[in-house]
Amino acid sequence: MPRPPLLLLPGLLCDARLWRDPIEGLGEGASTVVADMTRDDTLQAMAARAIAAMQAAGAERFAVAGLSMGGYAAFEVLRQAPGRVERLALMDTSARPDTPEASRQRKGLIALTRSGRFRGVTPRLLPRLLHQDHLGGPLAEEVMAMADRVGRDAFLRQQAAILGRPDSRPMLGGIAVPTVVVVGEADLLTPPDLAEEMAAGIPGAALHRVPGCGHLPPMEAPGAVTAILQDWLG
Repeated sequence: MPRPPLLLLPGLLCDARLWRDPIEGLGEGASTVVADMTRDDTLQAMAARAIAAMQAAGAERFAVAGLSMGGYAAFEVLRQAPGRVERLALMDTSARPDTPEASRQRKGLIALTRSGRFRGVTPRLLPRLLHQDHLGGPLAEEVMAMADRVGRDAFLRQQAAILGRPDSRPMLGGIAVPTVVVVGEADLLTPPDLAEEMAAGIPGAALHRVPGCGHLPPMEAPGAVTAILQDWLG
């Protein structure tokens, strides 16, 4: 049975580089689309644009994998097109909305960025994103360059979208497609307990904790992520 087409949803300040190595690992026979998550300021609009991209690619039904903000958008894709999603992969993300404190911090960051102090991903921020073994090397440089490519204006739109996300926990029990939940064991932004919550709430979901990884397993451990995706896609 052929694999379904795969829709890949990047996270905050991420572009197609996030998924480059797993796409290569899946091989030439894989049909993949990396959604543009930079142009909209709501998850609803991001999801609609991603679904339209799959329609343009001729994919009536497809698998969806989203990391972090991409995971929030994956839930929205399910809401908008439940009959078109064949499989679901939730990576380093959460079904929960922002806490009041997280919302306050996010609004403060938006205000700072609007005042002209956008700095993307700085060396000081990298320990929040990457496992300590990946700090200071070429991977760290790639993460900072990726954030620079996404840029200030897209960052503001993405933060607004994340700020407005709903609580997706009530929908977990109704997810009836093959689902994998993946998390870096050292993820500080969306820790493993949030992945465990999602996996426990989705019937039949498989949970994978990736060692030696922080928040970005597709870049930090592409071989492990590729193997998980291959098994999930069948």
